[in-house]
Amino acid sequence: MSRRTFVRASVLVLAAAWLPAAAQAQSDPMRDPMRDPIRIGFLTVRSGPLAAGGKQMEEGIQLFLKERNHTIAGRKVELTIADTGGNPALAKTKAQELVERSKVHVVIGPLAAFEAIAIDDYIRQTRTPTVSCSAAAEDLTQRKPNPWFVRTVGTSAQPNHALGEYAAKTLGYKRVAVIADDFAYGHETAAGFQRTFEDNGGKVVQRLLPPLSVPDYGSYIAQIKRDVDAVYAGFAGANGFRFLRQYREYGLKLPVLGSMTTADEGVLRQMGDEAIGVVSGGWYAAGIDTPENKRFVAAVNKEYGADPGYYTLGAYSAGALVEAAARAVNGKVEDKDAFMKALRNPGTVRDPRGEWKLDEYGNPVMTAYIRKVERRGGKLVNTVVQTYPAVSQFWKYDPKQFLANPVYSREFPPAKHLEP
Repeated sequence: MSRRTFVRASVLVLAAAWLPAAAQAQSDPMRDPMRDPIRIGFLTVRSGPLAAGGKQMEEGIQLFLKERNHTIAGRKVELTIADTGGNPALAKTKAQELVERSKVHVVIGPLAAFEAIAIDDYIRQTRTPTVSCSAAAEDLTQRKPNPWFVRTVGTSAQPNHALGEYAAKTLGYKRVAVIADDFAYGHETAAGFQRTFEDNGGKVVQRLLPPLSVPDYGSYIAQIKRDVDAVYAGFAGANGFRFLRQYREYGLKLPVLGSMTTADEGVLRQMGDEAIGVVSGGWYAAGIDTPENKRFVAAVNKEYGADPGYYTLGAYSAGALVEAAARAVNGKVEDKDAFMKALRNPGTVRDPRGEWKLDEYGNPVMTAYIRKVERRGGKLVNTVVQTYPAVSQFWKYDPKQFLANPVYSREFPPAKHLEP
């Protein structure tokens, strides 16, 4: 053997010795992949205004895996967490890292609607099974359904459709002012509320859209009309807490309606009397009075010292959906097509919120809860005051007619009743 050949062979041997075990396993055609862990990539937010929700997402998935000893469908689970910072470009970069570097079998996340939109094309191109546990962007399960995407949470507007009808028909409100985060989720939640509220005789007479990272809501609160019946607040992350506190500081007494995340359990722990009486629409509430939910709430309380909310249950349920699909394919999650088919067709799923199923677009059909913040046992809780069973993302509208309209946004439905 020549010296050059010997050196080259030695380098190859050393390189092979340094290959990660996972990479060697993947390259070994004789190795049984069932001996390897199921690799789950988890996109969350650990910094910025959405970080509170991101923390709760992590708590939800970690509790789910802990309860199962980090094993599903007979295989250990390897969870890789990536921080997107609530940034669309970074969300795409982190998704690429999870798929191409960590070789994950499924992605859970991301948190925000604009992040889900940013990674949509990449998910399609790479055929990566993805379960949204938070991002509620309407069109991902409507006009532009992604065959590799399902979610365990509702669309942005889904529970707000119920709230709009409730505000008009049950509370009897006629005139409402809207204030919501100026990004996709805020637009869509407010639009869903506006549509059903106005379909039932109400009028949205004012609309304010502060930037997601606005430092202070004072100038916006000062603009709110005082002759309305209520204010609808559509906020995400810690913004609901910040808005409600400043709302009270400015002395406003008008009733507050809200999106699910405006008065989410995740931020109620930081609130005081300013949150009492807020009525919101959601697909979950810690106050749901069932044995399954009481067990779940007790488990989250024991583990994290707080009640579960939107982000906690969304991630917990994403774990449950992945588990159901993995079992359906006998743990063979490497078969992307079969695994994705199982994710999209789980049958009836039961978790702490109750029973739900996925529609043909990959979005849950489930109970919508009208919640009211009350103080019970020394803490603030969302109590259920009314339920709307089997609510779909299309509400009571014909799906074909619904999809023929533009996606909910700043412009649709048109705000025909705004006053100067």
